[in-house]
Amino acid sequence: FRSQAIASETGGDLYRITPARAYTPADLDWRNNRSRSSVEMRDEGARPELAGKPLDAGRYDVVFLGYPIWWDLCPRPVNTFLEKYDFSGKKIVLFATSGGSGFGNTVKELKPSAPGAEIVEGKLLNRANKQEIEKWVKSLKIYDWLKKEKCFMKTILNENNRKCAYCQDKIEEKN
Repeated sequence: FRSQAIASETGGDLYRITPARAYTPADLDWRNNRSRSSVEMRDEGARPELAGKPLDAGRYDVVFLGYPIWWDLCPRPVNTFLEKYDFSGKKIVLFATSGGSGFGNTVKELKPSAPGAEIVEGKLLNRANKQEIEKWVKSLKIYDWLKKEKCFMKTILNENNRKCAYCQDKIEEKN
């Protein structure tokens, strides 16, 4: 729901970070020191393998990255994802859900996984509705960040000869 609301507001694509081995409820039991998630979160070098289609990160200037907060950090598959692709020169806006903590050290901990990227601590969207998410996204003024060089909306909207919703430039078909 949260990711869909952000994609709807920005005209962006959705991409799911998919672990190669799905997490079971037992894997996610934070009260069990031997659960998969507990073991991974204690090991700063843990990088669970990912599945799913490859991402063409070069197509994007801004990436919204959402995840649940585990132990005041992002889950280790997020590190795997960031290290798998080149996000240098990109702006990564974080959003998260949490059962009780804030972003904690997430930004500091993610920076080594995305060298050259600007990581922006976004917002906890635990109980946010669609209107609150839209208001937050608009408050970021994403299109203002990039208009100096090019409108990022043109790189993430479906290219079918329509106008960009933000800058009104015609979106040219890619060859």
